[in-house]
Amino acid sequence: MDFALPADLQRYLAELDEFIEREIRPLEQYDDNIRFFDHRREDARTDWDRGGLPSREWEALLGEARRRADAAGHYRYAFPQEYGGRDGTNLGMAVIREHLASQGLGLHCDLQNEHAIVGNNVGLLLMLHYGSPEQQKEWVDDLAAGKRGFAFGITEPAHGSDATFMETTAVRDGDDWVINGEKTWNTGIHTASHDLVFARTSGEPGSGHGITGFLVPVSTPGFKVEEYLWTFNMPTDHAHVSFTDVRVPDRAILGQEGRGLQLVQHFFNENRIRQAASSLGAAQFCIDRSVAYARERKPFGTPLASNQAIQFPLVELHTQAAMLRALIRETAWSMDTYGPLTQADKVSMCNYVANRLCCEAADRAMQVHGGLGYSRHQPFEHIYRHHRRYRITEGAEEIQLRRVAGYLFGFIKADTLKGVTS
Repeated sequence: MDFALPADLQRYLAELDEFIEREIRPLEQYDDNIRFFDHRREDARTDWDRGGLPSREWEALLGEARRRADAAGHYRYAFPQEYGGRDGTNLGMAVIREHLASQGLGLHCDLQNEHAIVGNNVGLLLMLHYGSPEQQKEWVDDLAAGKRGFAFGITEPAHGSDATFMETTAVRDGDDWVINGEKTWNTGIHTASHDLVFARTSGEPGSGHGITGFLVPVSTPGFKVEEYLWTFNMPTDHAHVSFTDVRVPDRAILGQEGRGLQLVQHFFNENRIRQAASSLGAAQFCIDRSVAYARERKPFGTPLASNQAIQFPLVELHTQAAMLRALIRETAWSMDTYGPLTQADKVSMCNYVANRLCCEAADRAMQVHGGLGYSRHQPFEHIYRHHRRYRITEGAEEIQLRRVAGYLFGFIKADTLKGVTS
C-alpha cells in the first residue's frame, strides 16, 4: 500500500501557498482589512444594527477573495472541468482543507460563512447530482462562480437530528405545492435567493420516505424570516424562518418527490468529511503554536517545553491528530473509490473525533499560553468558539456515535442508509 500523497496534489498545495502569499495576504493587510482577523476588533465583522448579521464590508472582503481565487483557478477546484474546475476528489478536498486550516485563521480560510479560497460548494454538487436539466441551466454557472446560492432548511424548532419527524408539510394543489411550517438554523438565508426547504409530502412521522426538497424563492409570499439567532461566535447568519401557505410549482422540487433525505444524506457525507479535515487542520495549528511557544517561554529560567506536564498533553493531541489524519484520508479515498454514500460510519467517526480534537487542542493551547492564550491577542479562543459549533451542527456528535453504533451492532444495514438517516 502506498500512503504517499499523489505528486500532483503535493504540487497543488505549493501552488495554493504561492497564491496566498501573492494575492491573499496583501489583501488581508490592505486598508486595515486585518481588523476582521484582529481578534480584539473582530466585532468589525458584525452589523449589530441588522440583528447581528455579517457586516457588508466583511462579506465584500470575502467576496473579493473568492473572486481572486476563482480568477486564479482555485475556487472551483472540486468541480468538473466543464464548469471551470479541476475534477477535484474527496481526498484532494480533505487534504486541501486541512492544509489551509493548519495555517490559522485568515482570509485564505476563515471557515465562518464556509469561506475558503478553495470553495466547499456542496450546493453545486447537489445540483449536478439531483437537479433537472432546467434547474441546472438556471443554477450551475452562478453556483460555480459563487455569485448565487441557496440556503438549506431542514432543522426545525422542535426537531433537529430527528429529521424524519419534521412537521413542515407540503400539500399538492393542482400543479403547485403549498408549504406550511417552520425551520431554524437556516444558515445563509440573508444572502440566498432561494431556500432548499425539506417538507413531508407523504408517509408517516419517523419514515425516511415521503420527505421532499423544494427550491423556494425567498421572495415568495408567506416566506418570512422571523429572527436571526445569536450564537457563541458572532456574527450570525442563522435564521428562524416560517412558511405560511407558501406556494411553489412542481418544478421547484430538487431530486425526486419523497426522496429528499437522499439529498440530505449526500450533503452530510460530503460536508462532514470536509469539516473533519478543517477541524483537524485547526487542531494541528493549535498544537504547533503551543509547541513553539513552550520552547520559547522560559518561566523560572527554564523552557516550558522541558516540563512533562506541558509535553504529555501535547504529545497526546499530536498522536490523535496523526491517527485521525490517516482515517480521514482513507475515508475520503474510499468515498472517491466506492461512492460518497458508502462510508457513512467512517465519515461519522472522522467528524465527531475531529471536532472534539479541535476543541481540546484549542483549550490546551489556551492553557499552555496562559493568560495570553485566554486573551484575544491570540486566536485560540476564537478557534474554540467557532469549531465548538460543529459538535452540534449537521448532526450532533451523539448522533454520529449512534450512527456508528448502528453499523457496529447491526441495527443499520448498508443498503438502508441511502437517504434515510442523518
